[in-house]
Amino acid sequence: MSRVTLFAGHYGSGKTNIAVNWALKLRETHERVLIADLDIVNPYFRTRDSLDDLTRAGVRLISSAYASSNVDLPALPTEMYAITDDTASLAVVDIGGDDRGAYALGRYAPGILEENDYDMLFVCNMYRPLTMTPGEAIGVMREIEAACGMAFTGIVNNSNLGEQTGPDTVLASLPYAQAVSRETGLPVRFTSVRADLAPALAGRVDNLFPLTLQKKCY
Repeated sequence: MSRVTLFAGHYGSGKTNIAVNWALKLRETHERVLIADLDIVNPYFRTRDSLDDLTRAGVRLISSAYASSNVDLPALPTEMYAITDDTASLAVVDIGGDDRGAYALGRYAPGILEENDYDMLFVCNMYRPLTMTPGEAIGVMREIEAACGMAFTGIVNNSNLGEQTGPDTVLASLPYAQAVSRETGLPVRFTSVRADLAPALAGRVDNLFPLTLQKKCY
């Protein structure tokens, strides 16, 4: 397991929800876990919306002071350097959508690369506009890599249709995820699904990761 796990993807891919769930999962077996919200582009779904759950679990949250507000400024606290400086903690990083959001990672990339103990995972959803084909998804991947100066190390298949998602929705996405994997040479680390769908997919999908969906705070 890498010390730093970064999640990035197209807008609406579900990376924030996955990052929160991943941090909570890590906390089950590790004493020190932090989650950093680098999304300075889209203020709608933020890790801070899960602050109560993270606090109860003992996960340290680092985010902009403007997260979950009506103010969207490209401001990040100096505390964000804990991603690279606090090597005693496992760090989960939620990167902003597309290449514009990935620029924020650039200032921390040198330290992450120097330590060389990270996984950067591309979250893809075949049911979202602009990533509906493997070629489109890979195009977004390359834009993010160029923006942040780091290369992806794996793929997360989070293909879903929101509340309309059923087991067949997930199963139909497996060839898509495998095509992205084949064309990039990167492994599919896991397929994430709503927790209530996991029993119907157990044994049918490799490396299944059940998700408790994040609630938006208004």
